[in-house]
Amino acid sequence: MSSSLHRFDSMLLLLHPCRLLLLLFLFFFQLPLQVSSSDAALLLSKVKPALQGKAAPNAQLATWNTSIPLCLWRGLRWSTPDARPLRCDTAAARANLSLATDPAAALLLVSIRLPAAALAGTLPPELGAFSALDSIYLAANSLSGPVPLDLGNAPALSALDLSANRLSGHLPTSIWNLCDRLTDLRLHANALTGGIPAPAGPNTTCDRLRLLDLGANRFSGAFPSFVTAFRGLQRLDLSSNRLQGPIPDALAGIAPAALNLSYNNFSGQLPAAFSRFPPESFLGNDPSLCGPPLLRQCVSSSGLSSRGVAGMVIGLMAAAVVLASVSIGWAQGRWTRRRDTQGAEGDMLQPPYREEDDQGQEGRLVIFEGGEHLTLEEVLNATGQVVDKTSYCTVYKAKLASSGGSIQLRLLREGCCKDAASCAPVVRRIGRARHDNLVPLRAFYQGRRGEKLLVYDYFPRSRTLQDLLHGGAISSGEGRPALTWARRHKIALGTARALAYLHTGQGEAHGNVRSSNVVVDELLVARLAEHAVDRLLVPAAAEAVLAVAKADGYKAPELQSMRRCSARTDVYAFGILLLELLMGRKPSVDLPSVVKVAVLEETALEEVLDAEVVKGLRMSPAEEGLLQALRLAMGCCAPVAAARPSMAEVVRQLEESRPCRSVQQPRSALYSPAESRSDAGTPTTGS
Repeated sequence: MSSSLHRFDSMLLLLHPCRLLLLLFLFFFQLPLQVSSSDAALLLSKVKPALQGKAAPNAQLATWNTSIPLCLWRGLRWSTPDARPLRCDTAAARANLSLATDPAAALLLVSIRLPAAALAGTLPPELGAFSALDSIYLAANSLSGPVPLDLGNAPALSALDLSANRLSGHLPTSIWNLCDRLTDLRLHANALTGGIPAPAGPNTTCDRLRLLDLGANRFSGAFPSFVTAFRGLQRLDLSSNRLQGPIPDALAGIAPAALNLSYNNFSGQLPAAFSRFPPESFLGNDPSLCGPPLLRQCVSSSGLSSRGVAGMVIGLMAAAVVLASVSIGWAQGRWTRRRDTQGAEGDMLQPPYREEDDQGQEGRLVIFEGGEHLTLEEVLNATGQVVDKTSYCTVYKAKLASSGGSIQLRLLREGCCKDAASCAPVVRRIGRARHDNLVPLRAFYQGRRGEKLLVYDYFPRSRTLQDLLHGGAISSGEGRPALTWARRHKIALGTARALAYLHTGQGEAHGNVRSSNVVVDELLVARLAEHAVDRLLVPAAAEAVLAVAKADGYKAPELQSMRRCSARTDVYAFGILLLELLMGRKPSVDLPSVVKVAVLEETALEEVLDAEVVKGLRMSPAEEGLLQALRLAMGCCAPVAAARPSMAEVVRQLEESRPCRSVQQPRSALYSPAESRSDAGTPTTGS
């Protein structure tokens, strides 16, 4: 033993001092370096316990285990030290147990994707320690606690999505340390408080940042003026916070494609360049917020004294009274002349409606285009049978005595409807809407005791999309038709066209888009029913409609009251309906989350779609437009309203992704409502 030690000492003496130090360094520090640099070890020791929290074991996190091959760890992507992605598409890689524990592999964590994974813990500061971590997607979980300060020190992070969690506290200033590479920052729908912090360094421009979503939090203070320096920003959402004060004119300089500043306390005059945005982008702010696109015009400062202003107001009011008196007299004279003319020419239809009143105890019938043949007596004497009931109305199939045709009557329940004066303008708007893919309102009855009837066409061989997809009562007794992708696409496109017409042609939302309100006839022509009916209901009845929509999965996340129904909430509901068509599943199971999990698990597209859709394909799903339709549906279901497409854009994309032409059914007949429409006239001859 002594001779061995003597030889070792002699060798050390022969070494150069620098080489000796290097040898000692490698000897004592090489093994600990390999262990501490293992991303897999850090993930298991720090990140997994933090994300798990104190809740029951999580099914996704349970796969992060050294007894399971690394390629099967859910929601993770890896790369080699030379930035080559770890390939997990071979059987050998998916069975390799040594990748997570072998220091020689030195694999680097590149991405964490666990949206809607029921995570109930906190965000660990160690997320900032992964040298190659490029993206973190942990949206729609139940993560709580603060956003860790160290997250801003992640050396490679470019996309961060923590939306729809329960994060609280102040947003750390260090988050802007990511500016030189950050492209997406999504913190929507959390409980973050305080002011939005400015970057520590001056002249920070975040040139690569394209999407900044801090909406639906509890941020307070002034508008974060530093955002106006983010020249590459395309989408900005600061909605539903507690921000206040003026909106800086400099924001118009970055010209984001999508902007949402609604439901804050902003005040003052909007920059002129903002007129290109929809009014919804600025709703719910301080009443003093004014200027296009809002209808509230700004009052210019004129230097007038309070007496001068008061005198001007009084003068204008007096002039208005005189003008109103003259107008009323002119209108009364014109109405008298028109009534006399009608008495001479008979009971003719005056566009866009006519009213019929029996001058007795029965009530009044307002007639719209297509219902000219209906009379008050005939509607009231029609024999009906109940075909459906909702929280606010009972639906009847009614047979007309004189012609033998059928109509559909919707009797609004007592106590659910507004008074006659409030209903009249809404009914007239509904009655004027005409489109090949809308169920038209033919007449409206207002009884002396307050009862109200909506009169629609009855389609004898039709059924709702809900019945076609999920079963239900079939009045015709015929078998259910095969719902191939081409047929489902036709139904989706028809429904989308109806919504696009309402949003652009009528300037209002539908309010209750769902499969039970899509009527499909024997030629697979879809017609959207119950347009704007919620506007006839008292608040309590309208909120009951919203509660049903929420339970059934059609309610947009931001929709808290039926009064706030908008085109964007319609788009969300249509996205759910499109997923319902693609997957054949009821939307009460949260279809967007199902798709997210499928993407996370790299499930084949054929396993996500309805088996009947896959069975009828003539080509691959991508070639048939199914992949594009699925992406479109998920875009419509975006948690952030401003990120959703318009219905006009939805129609365009659906038209561009039509399925390949079927031999059995030419495209012209399949897609032209005018050529394939049912006999929509009232009355119908079917029983």
